[in-house]
Amino acid sequence: MKYTILLLATLLTNLTFGQSNSLEKDTLNSNPNYEKALADSLGGDDYGMKIYFFVILKTGTNKTTDKELISESFRGHMENINRLAKKRKIIVAGPFEKNENGYRGIFILNNIKSIEEAKDLLQTDPAIKNGLLDYEIFTWYGSAALPEYLQFADKIWKKKP
Repeated sequence: MKYTILLLATLLTNLTFGQSNSLEKDTLNSNPNYEKALADSLGGDDYGMKIYFFVILKTGTNKTTDKELISESFRGHMENINRLAKKRKIIVAGPFEKNENGYRGIFILNNIKSIEEAKDLLQTDPAIKNGLLDYEIFTWYGSAALPEYLQFADKIWKKKP
């Protein structure tokens, strides 16, 4: 009889404290600021993250000295960035300072389904298409909220780059 009462007391204690620990863990791991509609609209997973394509631009194989081709290609490069940013396909773009690796800049591509789609999108850039720039491309897991900074980007520049 003693053992039965002791066993029941132990089971009740474990059930009571076990449940409160699991509830406590859920409370500790949940975000009181979570907005499902926003997370869904941005494509966020349970961690508020999603897959992007991270592109490192580097010096291409075309070593031309044709100033007109170079000028037109890089003018088209900037126009293409702006066009893709308006479509929210590029959410980060910018140059690197001169470096020994020949790295020229980065893109972070958004709402792209595959490496093949990313490569096709990159071929719309005249500097890449003309071989003045080349690239390395990687999948990157980052915050789904990253595109939201774009609404402020157009409000902080004084001179058009």
